[in-house]
Amino acid sequence: MSDTRAEPHPPPATSEPALEPADARNPGRGRHRLLSLSERYGLLVVWAVVIGLFSILASQTFPTAANFETIFGTQAVLLVMTLGLLFPLSVAEYDLSVGAVMGMSAIIVAYLNVLHQWPIAAAVAVAILMGLIVGAVNAFLVVGVGLSSFVTTLGMATLIDGLGYGLTSSVTVGGISPGLVTFVTYRIAGLPIAFYVGVALCIVTWYVLQHTPLGRHLVFVGESRDVARLNGLPVSWIRSGTLIACSAIAAIAGVLQAGVVAAAVPGGGDAYLLPAFAGAFLGATTIRPGRFNAWGAFVAVYFLVTGITGLELLGYSGWVQDVFYGGSLIVAVAFARLAGRRRQAIR
Repeated sequence: MSDTRAEPHPPPATSEPALEPADARNPGRGRHRLLSLSERYGLLVVWAVVIGLFSILASQTFPTAANFETIFGTQAVLLVMTLGLLFPLSVAEYDLSVGAVMGMSAIIVAYLNVLHQWPIAAAVAVAILMGLIVGAVNAFLVVGVGLSSFVTTLGMATLIDGLGYGLTSSVTVGGISPGLVTFVTYRIAGLPIAFYVGVALCIVTWYVLQHTPLGRHLVFVGESRDVARLNGLPVSWIRSGTLIACSAIAAIAGVLQAGVVAAAVPGGGDAYLLPAFAGAFLGATTIRPGRFNAWGAFVAVYFLVTGITGLELLGYSGWVQDVFYGGSLIVAVAFARLAGRRRQAIR
């Protein structure tokens, strides 16, 4: 009898491997993933390169524990101000009064505590209340009256600076209560409490912006107020809230500044305005490109501080800070805009 068992048939010649990687079937997807990773973490790589470069060029002074403690420990005020700016910027509003509010907050602490012998806790409370009031006035003028946030907050900054010079008679007020100074400058693992306050605020800001409905609403309002309004969002209240929160956080930064230097300088907050905006916009190019985000701001602030510190250790001082911050702001705004357009194109 003939064997009737069927022979197994070979697979068709045209069949594809079952486990072929998706990126191999779609090369464009692989390129897109690589580009996305470079956008998200490119600034971190550049930061590492900058650290390595300055460690070679200034090998005796830059790669030291004392220098890194200085970099991370002295810029908590700038970090806090930058985080505050993320809220109005997320809804396409500008607050140019943050530097003046920060300076006035420090002045109020010194004015009440040193010149009028108020308890330091009461002076701090009044300083933060001042920030809330300034934010509320900004919100009323911008949202309620309909004025430009750029022009309104610029005028508010000038007004506050003038009041600060008047309160202090244009002189530095020193001798702030040791209680505040000791608390703000107390070191844990080589870094002052002010740094940990900045990190804590960074965590809170990150959670609010990325893991709450409010954070999604901010982005929605920033992309299109009319569409957000048609979808039932309280656009006016959201815009107002961001301006108030920004001023309140700037006032907290002023309290930290008063504790760090144990004094208040009239107009002392204005020097922080450009670096804060540079940090906010540069931060929008990393971690979550195209969006203002907390950890991107953290990386951007300390990347900028690292660059300036390294240049100063190489002997470039004075003018280099303005050039570095100004150039970084221009580049950051350009890249943030490009990243935003790319996100829209992908959608």
